[in-house]
Amino acid sequence: MINAQGIMLSVLGNDYFLSYNRIPWMKDAPISSVLNVQMSGSEAIEWPDLDVDLEIESLRHPDRYPLVIKRNPLDYVEA
Repeated sequence: MINAQGIMLSVLGNDYFLSYNRIPWMKDAPISSVLNVQMSGSEAIEWPDLDVDLEIESLRHPDRYPLVIKRNPLDYVEA
């Protein structure tokens, strides 16, 4: 299911609601790309069209996985 608030995803017999607040990169993605989801090993899922991977554990316990962007000095290129 996909609606204005997020997507419902069934993984290994469990249903998870992924809010766009938590996964904002999917909000404006084409539906065909959101629907192209597959297992990545036994503990993760991936959306190859979107270059997104999530551990299944982060679906079970999202509070343990805050979204934090870590900056690396190599992220910046001086002109």
